[in-house]
Amino acid sequence: MKKFIALSLILLSAAAFVPSIEAKSNDANSLTANNAVQPQYPGPIYQNRRRNNRIVRTYARNVRSGRAVYRETYRVVYRPNGTTRTQLVSRVRIR
Repeated sequence: MKKFIALSLILLSAAAFVPSIEAKSNDANSLTANNAVQPQYPGPIYQNRRRNNRIVRTYARNVRSGRAVYRETYRVVYRPNGTTRTQLVSRVRIR
């Protein structure tokens, strides 16, 4: 008797959780309208986003070369991986 009750409970629970199969049409219009791929990220492309991660600073310093004194202006770019790039922007003689 216990085996019969256990077997009937297993069959009833399996029948309750079996998903129903829906009839779907194979029209080309319904496939393209229902399964259209949406873009995942509508933001800027990767290259532009990568450029925005850097920090750019401008520094000026006075440098003596012999008797002359120059004001040098540098542009320093700090990159996300820890490297820096230094570029001399201008060099103006003060005296």
